[in-house]
Amino acid sequence: MIAGPYTHGSKDQEVWKRNHIYMNEFAYEVYKKGHVPIIGVNAALPIIEAVGFDKFEELMMPISLEVAQRCDAILRVGGASNGADKEVAVFQRKGLPVYYSLEEIPNIHQDEES
Repeated sequence: MIAGPYTHGSKDQEVWKRNHIYMNEFAYEVYKKGHVPIIGVNAALPIIEAVGFDKFEELMMPISLEVAQRCDAILRVGGASNGADKEVAVFQRKGLPVYYSLEEIPNIHQDEES
């Protein structure tokens, strides 16, 4: 899972868009290491867009936290984010890996070659 700021208290949807792209760029790098990248925002946004942004608070964090329950490691990126910190806490409680840089993430492709 990749966790980072999405709204972080901003009402500016351009900020949200940049933050979303930023997380997805990390997702691609995680994918290149042989993992399936998951972002809670990516699971919640299509539903929110379908039912309306007035449901944002009702859906975003609950869906993101449920996604976190099903992943086996997390990469925390970007700056301050209460939501991302809540996602990290899920992994900490379960004793699962929490990474803070791409370099920390094992490269499955390299492991297969050795």
